[in-house]
Amino acid sequence: MSTTYRIFISHSWAYGDAYDKMVKFLDDNGIEYYNHSVPQDDPVHTDGTVKELRAAIDAKIKGCSGVIIMAGVYSSYSKWINEEIAISLDYEKPIIAVEPWGSEKTSKIVKDSADKIVGWNGKSVADAVVELF
Repeated sequence: MSTTYRIFISHSWAYGDAYDKMVKFLDDNGIEYYNHSVPQDDPVHTDGTVKELRAAIDAKIKGCSGVIIMAGVYSSYSKWINEEIAISLDYEKPIIAVEPWGSEKTSKIVKDSADKIVGWNGKSVADAVVELF
């Protein structure tokens, strides 16, 4: 019997291509999962208050097995990624930090909070999910 993981993929819709690639990594490497990420078309992104968005993220992380966060340097300046890290730590959810391919600068905040740091590679991400989640 295979395991179905409950995964929250941290993302910025401004960098939606990285999110799409992360989903492809999981799919291509045979990871069965339920995606706990707040969908792009959820009106809480555009019409909700900051409090409502935080509550939505909290609820998604609370029910997940673990969190995947892209460790690009933009993450260091994202209020929401900092919130996601804090929520993940509150619920003691394991965090996988994924370093972008070819990047020289990465987010120290994300990497310091991570249980495992992997490169921008589908097999590495999938192996970390199986190991930690």
